[in-house]
Amino acid sequence: MSETAASPQLSGQMFLFEKPELINKEQHGDLGVSQPEKRFGFCASARAIPLTVSEIPAAMKDYPIVFASQDQMIPLAITGLIDDVNLFVDEKGDWEANRYVPGYLRRYPFGVASETGGDRIAIVLDVAYSGLQKGGDMPLFNNGEPSDMTKQAIDFCKNYEEDRHRTNAFAEQMKTLDIVKGQSAQFTPVGESEPRTFAEYLSIEEAALKDLPGDKLIELRDNGSLPILYAMVMSMANWRNLLQRRATRFSLTDQDILRPAVN
Repeated sequence: MSETAASPQLSGQMFLFEKPELINKEQHGDLGVSQPEKRFGFCASARAIPLTVSEIPAAMKDYPIVFASQDQMIPLAITGLIDDVNLFVDEKGDWEANRYVPGYLRRYPFGVASETGGDRIAIVLDVAYSGLQKGGDMPLFNNGEPSDMTKQAIDFCKNYEEDRHRTNAFAEQMKTLDIVKGQSAQFTPVGESEPRTFAEYLSIEEAALKDLPGDKLIELRDNGSLPILYAMVMSMANWRNLLQRRATRFSLTDQDILRPAVN
């Protein structure tokens, strides 16, 4: 757990982490985690959250699921539109009840640093997290050793990292298939005849998926990807729900539903 010269070196940026550090008893031995005033305040402005493939069947019930880009086909759960506002986090910093919370958020303030060109990993802690403080309710270390809470966090991070590797393999497979297309979500306000585009994204095109050769469909079925792809297709129904959620949050009418609501 200690940071040594042989440990993976932390470089680059981590999404939602303000000040990531490799966790070690020398620097963090007196710290603990307490319930912050706003549990999900750290992601209250996030419009998209990374997902792993194993999460897609659960997440598709609540969020449109898209790919980050053609180069990085990492699944994302869309949580906001137009404004930098996560529409699933309320003013108290709570995630809406009975909605799937992505694992990337559930593991926070812990994360993983991977070794460049290697297989080793180290556990990262965002020391800027508002729930992290000296003498916190759940200590990171007890008598110089990781506490039970920290051990559970490490296990979660390791399992998440394994799933992330499976997700990367899934992303590479998607690059070989011509089924990920640029698409748009549209809305026609009451009294208007022309639809307005409110989101442009990359995701699975259902027609292209159906048109795949039989051997490719069998391959996707056998490696477990086919249900994942159809889950992504079905998640597109959530675009309209997300738009309505935004209208409710900001008290917007049909006519001004697509205007920025936050300065």
